Amino acid sequence: MQTIDRAMDIIRVLSKNAQGLPITELSKECGLPLSTMHRLLKSLEENGLIQQNEKTKEYGMGTLWLEYGLQMYDSMDFTSHIRTEMEKLMHIVKESIYYNKPVSGIESLILERIDSPENAIRVFDKIGLRIPMNIGAANKTMLAHMNKVKSDQFINALIPEEEKSSFYEQLHEIKANGYGISRGERTEGTISIAAPVFNHSGDIEGAISIGCVSFNMTDERLQFLIEYVLESGKRISKNLAYNG
Repeated sequence: MQTIDRAMDIIRVLSKNAQGLPITELSKECGLPLSTMHRLLKSLEENGLIQQNEKTKEYGMGTLWLEYGLQMYDSMDFTSHIRTEMEKLMHIVKESIYYNKPVSGIESLILERIDSPENAIRVFDKIGLRIPMNIGAANKTMLAHMNKVKSDQFINALIPEEEKSSFYEQLHEIKANGYGISRGERTEGTISIAAPVFNHSGDIEGAISIGCVSFNMTDERLQFLIEYVLESGKRISKNLAYNG
């Protein structure tokens, strides 16, 4: 188990350093001796999980992760159930569209992003980015519509006791409205509007959201975005056999 834990530490460090890292820096980041690091890197490279740049000798993520990711992407049937609706929404609102899903631990994962070619000013969050579940419209929308036992697990892990009351009030308002809005929580000058996506069991599957700059946002424009993100969330949920 220790070997697996160490290997995953290496993968996590490399996943956050797209340009690659030399073995000395990896050893420092992971707190491992060079001899141990060399042995682990050799095994990971042989299995295609990492690769070494022949010129710089730095290590980076292997292409096998892309293969696995594409297989998972295909198995989730994004093309027919989710991405098609995201593309429709993007063409209507002409803004960046995101799809988030809760993952293990206390975070959500950005599984997909579609940018509008007609809008040069964009909110840009990378696909694969993990975001704590207490931050942003998409995450709060998922928490607000989630099974209370599960949402409480996230909240207890993320929110200080003295802040829980006000946080629960936010979630109550989001659930009552059916959508969530956040302003500048991760990036100053931005706004996000999110709607929940449910699966066939009536549980939260994810959230679809619109990300845009806020300097030119009018009340009329905001209501327009709310209307269409809600419609998209309902259509995706229906595609996933939700009957609520």
